[in-house]
Amino acid sequence: MKNSIIRFLLVAGVLATSAACNKDFLDRKPLVGATEENFYRTEADAIAAINAAYAPLQFELSPAGHFRWIWGDVMSDDAIKGGSGDNDAIELLQLETFTAQANNENVESEWSADYEGIYRANVVLERVPNIQMNERLKARILGEARFIRAWFFYNLVTLYGGVPLADHVLAPSEYNLPRASESEVWTLIETDLREAAAALPLRSEYPLSDLGRITKGAAQALLLKTLIWQQRWSEAQMLAEEILSSNQYQLEPNYAKIFTQEGENGPESIFEIQYMNASGGNWGKNNANEGTFTNVFQRARGQFEGYGFNIPTENFVQEFFKEGFEDPRLKSTVFRVGDPMGDRGTFTKEATGGFPYDYYPKKYFSNKSEEAPFGDPNPNGGSNDRVIRLADVLLLHAEAAYHNGNEAAARQSLNRVRARARGTLPNVLPDVTATGAALLDAIYHERRVELGLEGHRFFDLVRTGRAAQVLGPLGFNESVHKYLPIPLSQIQATNGAIVQNPGY
Repeated sequence: MKNSIIRFLLVAGVLATSAACNKDFLDRKPLVGATEENFYRTEADAIAAINAAYAPLQFELSPAGHFRWIWGDVMSDDAIKGGSGDNDAIELLQLETFTAQANNENVESEWSADYEGIYRANVVLERVPNIQMNERLKARILGEARFIRAWFFYNLVTLYGGVPLADHVLAPSEYNLPRASESEVWTLIETDLREAAAALPLRSEYPLSDLGRITKGAAQALLLKTLIWQQRWSEAQMLAEEILSSNQYQLEPNYAKIFTQEGENGPESIFEIQYMNASGGNWGKNNANEGTFTNVFQRARGQFEGYGFNIPTENFVQEFFKEGFEDPRLKSTVFRVGDPMGDRGTFTKEATGGFPYDYYPKKYFSNKSEEAPFGDPNPNGGSNDRVIRLADVLLLHAEAAYHNGNEAAARQSLNRVRARARGTLPNVLPDVTATGAALLDAIYHERRVELGLEGHRFFDLVRTGRAAQVLGPLGFNESVHKYLPIPLSQIQATNGAIVQNPGY
């Protein structure tokens, strides 16, 4: 994307990029001689088109970083920017301190990546219906495209508020599309997800070779989040119960396993963005890269060969001691001084190059032995992004049930999450028996420790109306910072058709 929401060449945007969603399909075969005129004719063309639509899910640098942990963690009380100092990625510091303006490159890159994903999904939705092919496969492909479009609009509406509703491939005369209302964007997301859920297979219905593709459960889980954002509690509770009763997902018995290489696409994974460490990807705009940069960005510096961003705060760590004992999930969430950092050595401040940080994130840590077998390992991290897992759904169900006055159901789901974390330890994480406001506080606490450093915290604070109280001391102003600024380049490119958010 250059000067407006959508200005991509069809061949460059779809034909030349055919990355699939799971690690068995991440190799690319060039489409020799393919053009817009002779493409979109066969079943193979339809599959290539949907694979190209999956690719933007993996984008992290396009060209600047727009990781989910920037918005969810660094912009919350769970983490600070980190790095080598204030001047290292200063635009991240602006986001952390709520001083970012409309020319912030991270803000620009998120907008661009989301609309590129929307464009590719729109191409599938417009071109694939006319292809003569297996109708069941066609329906699945269209369902995948609807989910992908909904996912990118979900990112946009939760980050920017109302945005241009590019629900089709735009003609040049439509490049100056103004912003739609938040309600209109939510309606499109909901419509897409309901249609996707109706068309997509259950996780158990996919062959192993398609592990990682979008499922019915993923569409339902994102729809659940959509309903929760709009505080449609009754519908949300019923949908959550449908997901929970589908028997497609189970809590991974060992919490510590979830974020290991062995734990990828595990039993509680509902939506997981696939990455691989053998793609040969390069630095720069990673529209042809299937490796994640999160591993190197979050790893400690010094002998650990990382950049030391997304540093957990003391406030976040103390949340794990809030109940009078150490929550066992802390050991799987944060490295503390003296901890072994996988096969890279023991965490001491001297080993990190003398940086003063007491903690580092553990959930996306990668061992030396897991690095790419060829090329630069830094742009080829292999850790999948665990976007939605069953514990998240259980806690959203608890929240919805609480607001519906069904505290028994709320406690049941809440205590399922705690029981998994407790394991065989007898004296920690007892079942919650609280009622009223104390029960809701317990649900909020559980989300923070269970899902810590997974990109949820800022959004949880905003959608529940707690951001001003919690983040106010860090610079957050409710009337301004619940949304990012609209990128200045987009306002200029549309001749002012896109109006800026208040306060920027």
